[in-house]
Amino acid sequence: MDIEINYLNTLIERYPSLESVKSNISASFDIIAHSYANGGKLLIAGNGGSASDAEHIAGELMKTFAKQRNLPDSFITDIKKVDSEIAEYLIPRLQPGLPAIALSGHASLSTACINDIDGNITFAQQVYGYGKEGDVLLAISTSGNSKNVLYAAAVARVKKLRIIALTGEGGGKLKQYADVCICVPETETWKIQELHLPVYHCLCQMLENRFF
Repeated sequence: MDIEINYLNTLIERYPSLESVKSNISASFDIIAHSYANGGKLLIAGNGGSASDAEHIAGELMKTFAKQRNLPDSFITDIKKVDSEIAEYLIPRLQPGLPAIALSGHASLSTACINDIDGNITFAQQVYGYGKEGDVLLAISTSGNSKNVLYAAAVARVKKLRIIALTGEGGGKLKQYADVCICVPETETWKIQELHLPVYHCLCQMLENRFF
């Protein structure tokens, strides 16, 4: 726990403007950590640069980020029983992951929604299909008003997911849907995105420390 607090304090030392959202970053960590501890997963939605952030976050959580992640002894024993030769290859390379899905990364589904229904429904469709009570939706929108992200958040509310919003100053309409809104103190898109990255890197570090 102390190490996790240190990560957060270091973030604020490096980016003093984020002091205003420190408590919300901590609350977001608690929500995601609780979900993971109970077998949940993280769904991440965003457009444009925020779609890249969604992929980035999933990548950091699904494999080693900053700490060595060791396979459980039980898995090592079981994979050896499946195939000893394959096990020899996998054991030093395979890394435990924290389940995270970037909703922007499914081209066939996304284009099918665009062609058959309406592109703005894509994230909502995935939340409806993937989401279960106890999961978390991380909704990223610099304005807080991206329609497809709002639709996903509305579905998440009905499906009883917890919702964390990562936005710019003010939070937009997305703020009213969120359990916690990390509204970084900038109004220009690129400046907002510059602050989003250290925020989610800090969350990834904290989560990795908690579970590995």
